[in-house]
Amino acid sequence: MTTRAGTAPTSWREGRRLRALDLHEQGWAGKAIAEALGVTQGAVSQWLKRAREGGREALRQRPPPGPTHRLTVTQREQLPTLLAKGAEAYGFLGAVWTTKRVATLIRQEFGVEYHPAHVSRVLRQLGWSVQKPIRRATQRDEAAITAWHDERLPALLAKPRKRAAPSCG
Repeated sequence: MTTRAGTAPTSWREGRRLRALDLHEQGWAGKAIAEALGVTQGAVSQWLKRAREGGREALRQRPPPGPTHRLTVTQREQLPTLLAKGAEAYGFLGAVWTTKRVATLIRQEFGVEYHPAHVSRVLRQLGWSVQKPIRRATQRDEAAITAWHDERLPALLAKPRKRAAPSCG
């Protein structure tokens, strides 16, 4: 479907708004337009008001509201490369990337402040997932744990053997 201006709508919603304007210009009433397009009369009224004030272009799709990204497109493209170097390359203890660490990296490299909770959204958009470090005691003895698991645990989990004859009281 192409509009009178010659450019195709970028979404079905935009096409519906432009179709409402076309029908209005053909002499259709607002109620009839609403019924034909399956929308409320209020929606048609708002669309026609926008068209009166801003012309046909006012019905075109607009960018979503909200703040623009703090990181530029180039910086977002650089972030996976920086993360691939590992957390230890930036002075962190351990190789795990947490949201706080990534927020610190972004601040150091690009001078942009992000709350750690928002960093997880940025990472998901880049195809990365957040990691949580495993908290373990510093005095943990892996050899003793393995020995206990292999030697002592089977005896604790073993079921008692059945006796040959029932006991009598």
